[in-house]
Amino acid sequence: MDTTNTLSLWSLVMDGGYIMIPLAILLVVSIYIMVERSIALRRASKDDDTFMKRIRDYVMEGDIENAVNLCRRTDTPYAKLILKGVNRIGRPMNDVLVAIENTGNIEVASMGKGFTWLSTTAAGAPMLGFLGTVVGMIDAFYALASAGTSANITVLSSGIYQALVTTVAGLVVGIIALFAYNYLVSRVNHIMNMMEAKTMEFMDLLNEPA
Repeated sequence: MDTTNTLSLWSLVMDGGYIMIPLAILLVVSIYIMVERSIALRRASKDDDTFMKRIRDYVMEGDIENAVNLCRRTDTPYAKLILKGVNRIGRPMNDVLVAIENTGNIEVASMGKGFTWLSTTAAGAPMLGFLGTVVGMIDAFYALASAGTSANITVLSSGIYQALVTTVAGLVVGIIALFAYNYLVSRVNHIMNMMEAKTMEFMDLLNEPA
């Protein structure tokens, strides 16, 4: 007689109880944010090596209209910063820089959309998992006490096994969210460095003698 038991992922999920529902929601939303933000940040990190050279040529020639059109066609965060600066040409340098910085703050906030969810999930999912484990342990010992004289190790071990499932699930969801958050933050930092470099180059251009 074959006594080998096979433990499937689905059976583990089903054994975890109702705590698995919020954990599943956290996982699905976190994966969605990770994929959506990765695609958006990949587009935002596109770098046109000729962009600033063409902006320089247009500004030096006084062709502001073509400079504006180039920024709009490029459609990247740094292009939006330069567009704001081009539109402020002729005003005091400090006004130009403040306008660019304000636009940069808006762009950074836009790129970080959903990051709060990921950081909260990274911290909260393991705690939900531990909560499920504690509740499961309480149920297991209650079942053991209720069994009376017929209590045996099987009653307790079965309850403990089910309770530990939520701990594993919470840790898995938390780890995924944590790695996703750190990866996306590193991408945003890279784009911010690019934006800062383009801004400095543009300000140097405006400071050049005519």
